[in-house]
Amino acid sequence: MKVSEIRATFFDYFKKKGHEIQPSASMVVKNDPTLMFTNAGMNQFKDYFLGNTNPKIKRIANSQKCLRVSGKHNDLEEVGVDTYHHTMFEMLGNWSFGDYFKKEAIDWAWELLTKVYKLDKSRLYVTVFAGDKLDGTKEDSEAIYFWSKHVKKDEIIKCSKKDNFWEMGDVGPCGPCSEIHMDIRTDAERSKVKGRDLVNKDHPQVIEIWNLVFMEYLRMSDRSLIPLPEKHVDTGMGLERLAVALQGKKSNYDIDLFQTLIKRIEELSRIKYGASKKTDIALRIVSDHVRAISFSIADGQLPSNTGAGYVIRRILRRAVRYGYQVLEIKEPFMYNIATTLVEQMGEAYPELTNQKTLIEKVIKEEEKSFFRTLEQGIKKINLIINSYKEKKQKKMSSLHVFELNDTYGFPIDLTSLIAKENNIDVDIDGFQKLLEEQKQRSRKASEIETSDWMVIYDQKETQFVGYDNTRAETKILRYRKVNTPKKNYFQLVLEKTPFYPEGGGQIGDTGFLEIENEKIKIFNTKKENELILHYASSLPNNLSKKAIAIVDKKKRKKIAANHSATHLLHYALRKVLGDHVEQKGSLVNDKYLRFDFSHFSKMKEEELQ
Repeated sequence: MKVSEIRATFFDYFKKKGHEIQPSASMVVKNDPTLMFTNAGMNQFKDYFLGNTNPKIKRIANSQKCLRVSGKHNDLEEVGVDTYHHTMFEMLGNWSFGDYFKKEAIDWAWELLTKVYKLDKSRLYVTVFAGDKLDGTKEDSEAIYFWSKHVKKDEIIKCSKKDNFWEMGDVGPCGPCSEIHMDIRTDAERSKVKGRDLVNKDHPQVIEIWNLVFMEYLRMSDRSLIPLPEKHVDTGMGLERLAVALQGKKSNYDIDLFQTLIKRIEELSRIKYGASKKTDIALRIVSDHVRAISFSIADGQLPSNTGAGYVIRRILRRAVRYGYQVLEIKEPFMYNIATTLVEQMGEAYPELTNQKTLIEKVIKEEEKSFFRTLEQGIKKINLIINSYKEKKQKKMSSLHVFELNDTYGFPIDLTSLIAKENNIDVDIDGFQKLLEEQKQRSRKASEIETSDWMVIYDQKETQFVGYDNTRAETKILRYRKVNTPKKNYFQLVLEKTPFYPEGGGQIGDTGFLEIENEKIKIFNTKKENELILHYASSLPNNLSKKAIAIVDKKKRKKIAANHSATHLLHYALRKVLGDHVEQKGSLVNDKYLRFDFSHFSKMKEEELQ
């Protein structure tokens, strides 16, 4: 089965089980300040799990584009070194929002894998949650009971909270999970060591393929657990890993999806996959990274120097570095591989086909720019090395190594290689220390601590009346305190609001909340998934009283004018430069507007006029 057939079979199966097949959400997250990229299939359904919105459809299945490059998930530097981790991957999932629960999720997962995909049952292992004393949770006897209908009871592996209790974050919905692992080793290897003894031991050929999460608790900020009002099912199966099992391969990079890309890189580099461990890692890295970059651009995230754009630039530069350093490709090449990717996956993901020209042009421009940076870096390292030679010093300082990495994108191994050729050592330990200090500073600057929601009135959704009104009679439904390194404030959810939340580049409204004789300043309004959050400097004395929400009208009028001007500018750019011009980012406030777009060359003076 090709990957496209595996995906289609999954959809067909769950369609018959009453699921609506939905397209993947954007990999670039637009309305959730806690995430840059979609890193799990459940991200787009967070509001259902949190109880902020009632789902209109109870059963859904999809294949979600995910990107994992930081945080608790794999570090970028590890991707491509092994054979089963990726930056961008597809997550097949089926969802139940307050509908079916453990029995159906377990029965259907087993039926699909063993009867439809026809995987060898003797190679499959299931895990369940063993309970946790600290949380006061017991072993998942319900899951054990349903699994025992399919596998022998003594073959069900009980695992700790670390492996078999899924949490959305430090606070929020969570629950026990049940994983299905696949043993793809040879029969000879299996006869020596039992597969069950290698489950959750990071063995590259005994891998988790499907995780069934049973969402039944809410984690509070004091770490306690309370039951959710409704129970949900959230499953995730790595498409690439499933393909390894179904195509009889030993590595994710051996499946048709990656081999098509690797063959194209072989043509460009004239280096065969399998020639050496070093070049194999480079070929894997390039084939993985071109997917992450292309899908991100198609979803509207261009490489840049900050935030999500910096993550994409970092991924792209890592691929170019390996192409330059290991595969010895000394000119832009990634954009050529992106073309192959679009041909291969454009049918399943039409956004790739629609943005094909933009993807190729952006990648090519980024590559050209980075090649110039590499040249500057080589000049810089030569100057540093000459100064060490003049002083007859034999060890390069960590500060120089860090500067080459941070400013010129030089990886530690490239710096070490060039230094070694000149009989100079590098201070690797010092460099790692500086790198860790930079990470800590970055983490500290962005640390946000939120308390649990305090519910005053149990109403889920806010009625937005801001298109027609700049004031409204309302009441506070819930609030929470937010602590940041710079200041502390409160987030309020109102029954009815005229405050327009930040979105599409437009800043949020400001104004006041009047309760009895008090005036509470609202200094920002944002949307978190489907919740409209009003940022208040303080809380009123009487939280349950009626309130009047008043928007700063003068400021709103100026913002509206700049918003209209943004649309006029977009129209003019398309008229002058062509229909490929699309908004890639913007800022609309009461003072000015900024409009980001991509064009393939510098604009001429008459075009600007």
